[in-house]
Amino acid sequence: MDLIDIFQRLGLAVAIGAAVGVERHWRERDEPEGARIAGIRTFTLIGMTGGLAGLLDGALMPGGFSGLVLASFLIMIALVMLRFGLMEARAEGSFSATTVIASIATFGLGALAVLGDMAVASAGGAFMVTVLASREFLHGAIRRLTWVELRSAVVLLAMSFVLLPLIPAAPYGPFGGVSPRSLMMLVIMLASISYVGYVVVRLIGGGQGDLIAGAVGGIVSSTATTLAMARQSRVGTGAASAAAGAVAAGGVSLVRTGVLLAGLAPAIAGVLLPGLLIGGGVMAAAALLFVRRGGLGSEVAAPANPFELSEVIKMALLITVIAFLARASAEIFGNGGLYVVSALSALADVDAATVTVTGMVPQLTSDVATRAIGIAVIANMCAKILYAAAAGSPAFSLRVAIASLAAMLAGVLVTFGAGLL
Repeated sequence: MDLIDIFQRLGLAVAIGAAVGVERHWRERDEPEGARIAGIRTFTLIGMTGGLAGLLDGALMPGGFSGLVLASFLIMIALVMLRFGLMEARAEGSFSATTVIASIATFGLGALAVLGDMAVASAGGAFMVTVLASREFLHGAIRRLTWVELRSAVVLLAMSFVLLPLIPAAPYGPFGGVSPRSLMMLVIMLASISYVGYVVVRLIGGGQGDLIAGAVGGIVSSTATTLAMARQSRVGTGAASAAAGAVAAGGVSLVRTGVLLAGLAPAIAGVLLPGLLIGGGVMAAAALLFVRRGGLGSEVAAPANPFELSEVIKMALLITVIAFLARASAEIFGNGGLYVVSALSALADVDAATVTVTGMVPQLTSDVATRAIGIAVIANMCAKILYAAAAGSPAFSLRVAIASLAAMLAGVLVTFGAGLL
């Protein structure tokens, strides 16, 4: 590395140490001088020491002993911090090892900034400062954690990182088949949406929690979020707040589709984007209205279980079957059945139809492609009305239907004005 690169890397090591030191010093800012184990100066020097150790290791030990200097410095830093940590623990009667561990991690990140990937070192430093600064929040969350919540989190993690890698990804069956791994990913996504909604409801209250969880879920899949919110309306959360979440997801989905079109097919986006944005605005207004009518400050009882795995699997199977039927229809009808395929594929989610049709734009006229995507959007919104009626409470499904129909009407009127038909 050249001289400029060395200074940049060493500067990052110093900056990481300073950032950690600011947090540590601020937490003990009321302590008199000499009463804290390490503050901004000490951690800045630890970060710089990690960087210097990396430079010395590369310069002095280029052969088979590479890492010896780095390890020696690390052992010395650890012993010194451990010594002062024990002295502080005896004086204050505490048993926290956070500062000692943070100093070792700061040294390691300083060395990584010099010897390895600067982006990884920077991200690691930012994450460490965030964790250190979140002590009160994390301790409070652990105190409020129940066994049901912990069990659900463990099941979700096991599904994501233990079971998912073992499931084959190759599709099985005719018409392109069904991928078991894709099916499991859909199950995990549905369960995650339910769990996030549950946690948000616990943290910030029923109405607001469902609204935020629905908006976030709409970025991933508004159909899955609608199904999750529909089930939630039956098992605990009030119909108004659950409907607000589902409608918010639908509004985000419309805006997301417009952004996707703008990136993939600007010519089509010019016709459909105004209607999509108007429809998304109508659904956003309806979601806020539902939250207000449902009682913004009221506490709504959370469901007994963050997610019912059997129900999640049933939802995933339903969406998978619909997607399979859409692929079969595409192969049977060919290009002439584009509208039918768009409508059928949108029963699961509108993204598949959007990406497929925009990819066919060179072979399709602009009007045909625009109508196909418009049909997909309307079919998806109609499907979510049916899903809400089938899986949710009557009050929930009525609110979703009113908001969706109003958004469709507004969007179609604006699109007609843009000259779609």
